[in-house]
Amino acid sequence: MTRQEFDRFAAAFGAGRVRREAPLAPLTTFRVGGPAECLVEVRGSAELASAWRLAGELGVPAVVIGGGSNLLVSDEGVRGVVIRARGGETALESASDVRADAGVSLNGLVRWAIGRGLEGLETFAGTPGSVGGAVCGNAHYAGRSIDERVRSVRLAGPGGGVADVPAAEMGFAYGRSRAQAGGEVVLSVSFGLAPGADPAALRETARQSLAHRQRTQPLGMPSAGCVFRNPDPAVDPVPEGIPPSAGALVDRAGLKGLAIGGAVVSIVHANFIVNQGGATASDIRRLIDRCRDEVLARFGVTLREEIRLLGWQAGSGSARVHTAD
Repeated sequence: MTRQEFDRFAAAFGAGRVRREAPLAPLTTFRVGGPAECLVEVRGSAELASAWRLAGELGVPAVVIGGGSNLLVSDEGVRGVVIRARGGETALESASDVRADAGVSLNGLVRWAIGRGLEGLETFAGTPGSVGGAVCGNAHYAGRSIDERVRSVRLAGPGGGVADVPAAEMGFAYGRSRAQAGGEVVLSVSFGLAPGADPAALRETARQSLAHRQRTQPLGMPSAGCVFRNPDPAVDPVPEGIPPSAGALVDRAGLKGLAIGGAVVSIVHANFIVNQGGATASDIRRLIDRCRDEVLARFGVTLREEIRLLGWQAGSGSARVHTAD
């Protein structure tokens, strides 16, 4: 990235919010990874759209991150511009429709909706990351996915143009949306919720959801959430007697507790890899590959990552993508 390109971002957003060689590890829930060649901090959907448009005008590789979950940044870091979307607005569009900017934390949106008696998102209490990342990766929990509540998504395209895209055109599937293809970035999301609910009842549902996560997931250690997607039995049939679950397959392969460097397969939930202290991104990547290889060798099932990898391949920073975080 040239000095002139860096100066354009600094002029647009203020020198205090644009940094060279900025460490990314503190901005991810894994707490690993190298620096961003250029990190731009934006607030709200308007600034996010401006940063995305400027990167396109300059021809600078760009990627957007939010809360830093569901993400593994390489030890070498990320070339080009990393746009970090944090905060923004949440507002009612009607009695039942709520629009939230991409940088709003999903937990913050859940609390906002509960406080106003709006039902539909309370089971996502405890989900890390941002609204944009959750919708980009179609966050799911306990058999429900967030697209069930999405009415439309405001996207910025490769040229910076903005469009409101109905949920039916977002290509939602298990762990997927069209925003993962690159070139488009989520600016804000309109959710359809049910008004008139008792906030106390919604808080109890949220409390139960969070308590279940605390019992079944290693929330006290740095991780990126579930590493692998659950296999599709139609594509990767699972042997009889084993649930079609990535965690179950890793567990049955005897890999709970397996460590490489500072990375370890969680003994609480085998689809989580945790940083037990001093892990590198390479440790985690090697452990991911080991789990995939062992499951394939034992059960003939190919596990595919749910987490997103940034900066790992030559040119991986050249795509303009929105991460699921």
